[in-house]
Amino acid sequence: MKLTDVSYIKELLAEGGTGFKKKLGQNFLTSERVLDTIADNACEGVLEIGPGIGTLTEKLCERAKRVVSIEIDETLIPILERTLGGRDNLRIVNADALKVDLAALCEEEFGGMTRSVCANLPYYVTTPVLTRLLECGAGFSNVTVMVQKEVAARLCAAPGSADYGAITVFCAYYGSARRVIKVPAGCFVPAPKVDSAVVRIDMHEKPPADCEPEALFRTVRAAFGQRRKTLANALSAGFPEKGRGDIATALERCGIPASARGEQLSLADFARLSDALGNG
Repeated sequence: MKLTDVSYIKELLAEGGTGFKKKLGQNFLTSERVLDTIADNACEGVLEIGPGIGTLTEKLCERAKRVVSIEIDETLIPILERTLGGRDNLRIVNADALKVDLAALCEEEFGGMTRSVCANLPYYVTTPVLTRLLECGAGFSNVTVMVQKEVAARLCAAPGSADYGAITVFCAYYGSARRVIKVPAGCFVPAPKVDSAVVRIDMHEKPPADCEPEALFRTVRAAFGQRRKTLANALSAGFPEKGRGDIATALERCGIPASARGEQLSLADFARLSDALGNG
């Protein structure tokens, strides 16, 4: 039986004494086309988050030299051993991906292999997991993930658009994001209430902005913390230790109007501004 067969999925879960866990964001992909699209981004070594019953994992194992899948739900481990047992290029880790040292795990498992992430991310932890994947320093060439379509729009947004926000700038610091394919809710079981999209982030070899990351991200958070306020007012709230004169001087030094708003600034603008604020 195919792992995309809905009846077989339900049978596997029932035999394993478990079911779909809404609190863990378990929506399993049933579209062969979408699964192949994600798996085609695999490098020699692939890290997967949330394999479920192994539907995507199976395809990753066919393409990669080594696959490591992290699954938080211990009731799915016996099912994964049943559906994927015998594959010598797969390791299943029963753990919380937010608590695993991803860089150490990838170094241990992949060595000198090229590395990527291919995953159908649980929606309830999309942002924190994606943040960990981007900043963990595991040496990924690309991070290809399924996310809600609204999240995909924010990751791929351009400055000045309504979807442009803090997560856009954060992502742009680490890599270049593009939407690969739209995925209707009907491609999952159970079907979520929203449509999704696959996003591929090609990681930069080095950050395109020459600045201190901590200072940069503090500036970005402040700028978008109160989107309806002007940049001058938002930064004043985000940097209470600085006076309005310091904020105004930093903005003027960067050639940014005090009346501008965060969504109008590019990554390069934020980099210059964070430097100016640090020296202001």
